[in-house]
Amino acid sequence: MAVDRHARTMLPIPDRPTPGLTTYDAKDPDTRFPPIEPLLPPDGAPNVLIVLLDDIGFGASSTFGGPCRTPTADRLAAGGLRYNRFHTTALCAPTRAALLSGRNHHSVGMGSITETATSAPGNSSMRPNTKAPLAMTLKLNGYSTAQFGKCHEVPVWQASPMGPFDAWPSVGGGFETFYGFIGGENNQWDPALYEGTTPVEPPATPEQGYHLTEDLADRAVNWVRQQKALMPDKPFFVYFAPGATHAPHHVPKEWADRYAGQFDDGWDVQRERTFARQKELGVIPADADLTSRHAEIPAWQDMPDELKPALARQMEVYAGFLEHVDHHVGRLIDAIEDLGVLDNTIVYYMIGDNGASAEGTLNGAFNEMANFNGMAALETPEFMVSKMDELGSPSSYNHYAVGWAWAMNAPFQWTKQVASHWGGTRNGTIVHWPHGIAERGGLRTQFTHVIDVAPTILEAAGLPEPTMVNGVQQSPIEGTSMLFTFNHSDAPEGHDLQYFEMFGNRGIYHRGWSAVTKHRTPWVMTGGALPAFDDDVWELYDGSSDYSQAHNLAAAEPEMLAKLQRLWLIEATKYNVLPIDDRGAERFEPSMAGRPTLIHGKSQQFFPGMGRLSESSVLSIKNKSFSVTADVVVPDSGADGVIIAQGGRFGGWTVYAKRGKAKFIYNVLGIQEFATEADLPIPAGNHQVRMEFAYDGGGLAKGGDVTLYYDGTAVGTGRVEATQPMIFSADETTDIGYESGTTVTPDYTPATSRFTGKINWVQIDLGDDNHDHYIDPEERLRIAMARQ
Repeated sequence: MAVDRHARTMLPIPDRPTPGLTTYDAKDPDTRFPPIEPLLPPDGAPNVLIVLLDDIGFGASSTFGGPCRTPTADRLAAGGLRYNRFHTTALCAPTRAALLSGRNHHSVGMGSITETATSAPGNSSMRPNTKAPLAMTLKLNGYSTAQFGKCHEVPVWQASPMGPFDAWPSVGGGFETFYGFIGGENNQWDPALYEGTTPVEPPATPEQGYHLTEDLADRAVNWVRQQKALMPDKPFFVYFAPGATHAPHHVPKEWADRYAGQFDDGWDVQRERTFARQKELGVIPADADLTSRHAEIPAWQDMPDELKPALARQMEVYAGFLEHVDHHVGRLIDAIEDLGVLDNTIVYYMIGDNGASAEGTLNGAFNEMANFNGMAALETPEFMVSKMDELGSPSSYNHYAVGWAWAMNAPFQWTKQVASHWGGTRNGTIVHWPHGIAERGGLRTQFTHVIDVAPTILEAAGLPEPTMVNGVQQSPIEGTSMLFTFNHSDAPEGHDLQYFEMFGNRGIYHRGWSAVTKHRTPWVMTGGALPAFDDDVWELYDGSSDYSQAHNLAAAEPEMLAKLQRLWLIEATKYNVLPIDDRGAERFEPSMAGRPTLIHGKSQQFFPGMGRLSESSVLSIKNKSFSVTADVVVPDSGADGVIIAQGGRFGGWTVYAKRGKAKFIYNVLGIQEFATEADLPIPAGNHQVRMEFAYDGGGLAKGGDVTLYYDGTAVGTGRVEATQPMIFSADETTDIGYESGTTVTPDYTPATSRFTGKINWVQIDLGDDNHDHYIDPEERLRIAMARQ
């Protein structure tokens, strides 16, 4: 092997001039300069592909005994290794931040999701510059880097089109190419996409057969082919993180129909079938026990008979969704194999960034935003049955019931968000690397964690952990390389101590033992008192004889429990877990959480063409009175189209013109729509259109009265009976003069949403004291300046 002449602990690698004779004339025979050589990693450094799927329990995929067919994962496992004790953090953004840095999630500020960030260091959602991401390290060592899919690590106040972009994948994240979405989830049929930091529209519509997973795979395949065509000697690092199978569970109908009737027996029976299959495959020990169903999770037999067909369909859709994404992962694997480089590509296929999600209520959801707004009661069993055939389609924003999440986590207890138990944190993982792994189809049982991936890749590439990146001294990577397990199935585990914490759910693993306490239940969004942390009941499990945490030894081994509880506190102190934060609504309110907000005050002005503004980039009009004023120029032919729209088909509001008349629509979760229309068309010429919403008050989600004005004169009134109190959408945005994504109302489509006249400006004002119905155009600038 050639000697590596680069000192790689300081990145970027400093340029060092070559000493020697400098001639006066380039034609002088003594003129000698070494050839310019592109920066490359050490000889033999492998390509790297990390595939990270979303919200999948250990017992979902066929590779680990589940009912959802994953032939690509099966194929990679047959040619590589399965890991049956690989762990995540119990939630998506924290797992991703840990994966990409090699540090614990609180160490990089991602104690929970970005939307609940606080000012505490462990929950700020801000990665310290002392903990450079893996992609940056690889790029500065000569790798080509690209990310496709989900990025949920951008602080919410930095997620607008103006950045700053330090936390975005293609700037501070180290990825030279990024194509995907920013946030926790996205509409698979009509996503809000970015290429680098530029918003882009999907290349086709759902009616034309578009689906996000296929689009991401197309992009990844094309990028890999181009990279090897242009830079065959340079290894690549591809991070493929599709939104599947996070809700909404969107998949073409034919994929869901492949599972017709398969889940009619319900989740209790399915869990038993999975458990038997897991033992048959040998992916769990022969002496493992199936954990019991907790009382908080209903039995299948206790569900209403009339609801069961809809519940079964929820799982059919989910299973089709998982098989669909595995198929498109297979397309990427095939492309790498066709290029002749699969054998020297380390493939990490992580089937889930946490356990299966129980955020879909006990009955499941047609629009999961109903639960996030505390309004799940709107989706009655009768409503769910009526929408059964639409599940998975563009008209749905669906999620399956809690019981299915529990079943998909077999044989473990609990689900996503519950960091205490393996059901929330143990994810089946495959490593495939023929050049570096001799065994085919092997099983590895050493305890491993998502923070172990980064050091494994660095060791496999022959790269040192950097001590300095971009002039900043780096703190040590906290994970342990898994490379020693690749060819030694019986090697002692190297990672023998690991804490877990999420929203107060806590756990600690140490040398086979685990002590855990569940503090809160994921699907209980509102109501219910949480116990004091010191009143939480701890459980104790001996992993050497109890793989699934089925036998609680807390009463029999009090000294071991006390030892592990103390160890949890030490680790929590070390990694910024404290203070433990189990707050709910308070963490969604920036002023209470202590995080910055992009917009301040009670007024915000917009201009035509502005769009793709995330919910955190716009003044919140929820649970209060507000007004919208627009200065528009209407042509003689009349006005049509959107003036301003926030949200989309599954919740939001819009002020627009329809057949010349101003109109206001408030859409509650895609279930209820309240419309107010002006009596008269907007006159031709320069005019101000205004909508005032007078909130009823008296609590959250109340209604209010609507009045429309032209130039200060009332032209229409109406009533909104209910509003959304917490969130309109996880992916839809605010647009001025048009509407991207899905539309708030079917009165127009994205293609016909553009305003036919001219918009000079649009302004939102909060409060019930904003009754200056007409703003003199000459006074507008003075007023705007005074509000700064």
